[in-house]
Amino acid sequence: MTEKTYATPCGAIHYWINERKRNDQPTLIFLPGLTADHRLFDKQIAYFENTYQTFVWDAPGHASSWPFSFTFSLLDKARWLDEILKAEEIEKPVIVGQSMGGYVGQAYAELFPDRLKGFISIDSAPLQRCYVTGIELWLLKRMEPVYRHYPWKSLTKAGCNGVATSEYGRQLMRNMISVYEGDQKRYAQIAGHGFKILAEAMEADLPYKLPCPALLICGEKDHAGSCIRYTKAWHKKTGIPVAWIKDAGHNSNTDKPNEVNQLIENFLKALTNLPPNR
Repeated sequence: MTEKTYATPCGAIHYWINERKRNDQPTLIFLPGLTADHRLFDKQIAYFENTYQTFVWDAPGHASSWPFSFTFSLLDKARWLDEILKAEEIEKPVIVGQSMGGYVGQAYAELFPDRLKGFISIDSAPLQRCYVTGIELWLLKRMEPVYRHYPWKSLTKAGCNGVATSEYGRQLMRNMISVYEGDQKRYAQIAGHGFKILAEAMEADLPYKLPCPALLICGEKDHAGSCIRYTKAWHKKTGIPVAWIKDAGHNSNTDKPNEVNQLIENFLKALTNLPPNR
């Protein structure tokens, strides 16, 4: 994997990519969740990088993608992602988005429906307005002060133990959060701004339809927000297949990487066997 940067009006985005293996294969686009960085997908990159072209970024404002101005929207992130993919001549992106990364993927589908070849949600939720309540949106837009004033040790402990059930997953989250040690203000800005632009994207009440084959993956012990409730409703309303990962938390790809990798691989194999007009 080679680290590269892409300049935006708000700052530079750092991303990692390898060479394309075969022109007829899709490219895997891994998008980490809020406050996580590219390392969230280490187990997936290691598994797929020798077979598929793979891409992963530090989302705007996160880890290496700093300094960055918090003046962008969720749709801006999707637009920058498309600009990067075009610069890399990627024509068959399959987005694998964990949590906030799944929302970015849905925003991408809204803006570029003809570009997206596949979508996998990992412990994310639907972006449509109909799934959330008014009070949930109100709370999402007011999270920065909570992150700014919460005791740091308690905040990091909750952030690690609350998203993963495995020791690997929890230690990885500790490592990713440690980037912000001594700068709780930045950590709070990242989280607060992320939740705010998520609420604003939902309030925009756009269709956010997925124009491609899709798969929902969710840990059975995902207690981050109402992810399990949202996933059940998403599956019921759309019929998108859902895979429940036993004993896994919100970062199910770190708790049960082998199982999640197999699900992704099966999805890709089915995708490449679909008729050309899909």
